[in-house]
Amino acid sequence: MESNGARLIAAIRDGQSAQADSDRAVAMQAYMKSTMPYRGVPTPRNRPIVAGAIAAHPLAASRVWEEVIRSLWFDASYREERYAAIGILQARRYRAFRTPEILPLLRDLIVSGAWWDLVDGIATQTVGEILVGWPSLITPEMHRWSRDANLWIRRTAILSQNHARLRTDETLLVVCIEASLAARDFFARKAIGWALREYAKVRPERVRALVDQWGERLSGLSRREALKHVGPSVE
Repeated sequence: MESNGARLIAAIRDGQSAQADSDRAVAMQAYMKSTMPYRGVPTPRNRPIVAGAIAAHPLAASRVWEEVIRSLWFDASYREERYAAIGILQARRYRAFRTPEILPLLRDLIVSGAWWDLVDGIATQTVGEILVGWPSLITPEMHRWSRDANLWIRRTAILSQNHARLRTDETLLVVCIEASLAARDFFARKAIGWALREYAKVRPERVRALVDQWGERLSGLSRREALKHVGPSVE
């Protein structure tokens, strides 16, 4: 790894170590049900550490950027290091690096992360950003992800348009949801409801129609989430 990449990682780890709080770390780990320990650095303190390190140690090549992300993620001793990896992944200055070519990286992070605090931001922000930028390439991939054996890959496909609003591809949304309608897992059902709730902010009548169409195939949890902010139907 080039020197700036190593310096960036070191700056993040040093900054997190300086802010460590052992009592808070125990509570954070318990709340997140994490097998990986925490340093006890909450998000409002972690973000400036990561932002400062990114500014001080810029990365010139996408290859090094990916190496840094993978190193922080897969060599992490504390969960905050994985949060830092997401911060680097999503940093504004590296927008040009976020292309369809990084889907294998994103898949690796999602499968190994396998929990909502690590997966959901990647799904709604990074995968969603790439989907908007390259819909003809990424839409077929989301079709495949929606049928994947891995729950978190399927959840990512469902949530990938949460920020799309009026640009939502309803056909893709329906495909991703219908692939998991029979799932009994909480995280699949919650994702379905959350995706529909976001779409309802711009197309409430379509969400109500879809909920009615799916009927009892839609879990109670998904239905409640989907209709949370949708007014009563007009007869």
